[in-house]
Amino acid sequence: MTLTDQSTQVRPGEELDAAVIDPYLKATIAGLSGQPRISQFPGGASNLTYLVSYPEREFVLRRPPFGQKAKSAHDMGREFRILNQLNHGFPYCPKAYAHCTDTSLIGGEFYVMERVNGIILRSDIPTGLGLDPARTEALCKSFIDRLVELHQVDYEACGLADLGKPEGYVQRQVEGWASRYEKALTPDAPRWEQVVAWLHAKMPADHPRPGIVHNDYRFDNVILDANNPMRIIGVLDWEMATLGDPLMDLGNSLAYWIEASDPAPVQLMRRQPSNAPGMLTRAEFVAYYAERAGIELENFNYYYCYGLFRLAGIVQQIYYRYYHGQTQDKRFAQFIHMNRLLEQMSLQVIGRSPL
Repeated sequence: MTLTDQSTQVRPGEELDAAVIDPYLKATIAGLSGQPRISQFPGGASNLTYLVSYPEREFVLRRPPFGQKAKSAHDMGREFRILNQLNHGFPYCPKAYAHCTDTSLIGGEFYVMERVNGIILRSDIPTGLGLDPARTEALCKSFIDRLVELHQVDYEACGLADLGKPEGYVQRQVEGWASRYEKALTPDAPRWEQVVAWLHAKMPADHPRPGIVHNDYRFDNVILDANNPMRIIGVLDWEMATLGDPLMDLGNSLAYWIEASDPAPVQLMRRQPSNAPGMLTRAEFVAYYAERAGIELENFNYYYCYGLFRLAGIVQQIYYRYYHGQTQDKRFAQFIHMNRLLEQMSLQVIGRSPL
């Protein structure tokens, strides 16, 4: 059984024309020959990710989704720059080779990076990896270690001091996601009014030591070495990376972290093997992060609740495109149910309603 991440047939409506991409790549990257084969990676609900295979080399192409996009989202040039410069301080970034701003080629900007061939964990850990609870716990801690390492990168030395504005980050994030959520509302979506009011009322000060915030750090954005699945060799999806409060980033990751004791409706939302025997609980995740980062964390509810609300904002933006017929991807039909469940989870966190 092949455990490395595999591409599949391109989804209808998301095709790329190899006859258009091939001349651009050959003019930009030296040493290519033959004709490329293009397939698509099935994961992801935001930017689209393709495998471009030449006889001697493989590349990954990233482009924005089709249809209406949120303002400032899906900035291909920004992600290309982050990969090139952050790699000097965080060696898990794939190397980026080309950024095309000519939207006439494929209907949007795109960039091309190296393919880091390895294993990506999605809903469950493949039995072929042979990970017992002890090894699963070690992998989980390695996953958290990489997040701590990212947050401690000297971003000025990487030339990324202008990537974002750490001052006022918490307030901007709460207000920004409240605004984006409002703009993406559909008639069937929950309004999140109690949670948004609580986030404004309980807002903490910014972390005294800002860092690079990944904003989408989860297991399906991490690549494991196929020969040693305990070793992380790549971190993907830098679309939303910025400078800011690392605890907000930790809250983002915890929003995806469904643990084994969560109720059945929550389990249906799980997209990574965070419930596997040996994986840390959310509380243990936070405690281990704090220990490795050398900080004290007494109450993490605010950051976790923010992460849930932000995730609902992302889900609702994607559902908005589906609701208005801007994408035909049937996966997104269920996102409205995920949004409602996230609101219930958030209300439980702030003590307003049981799940």
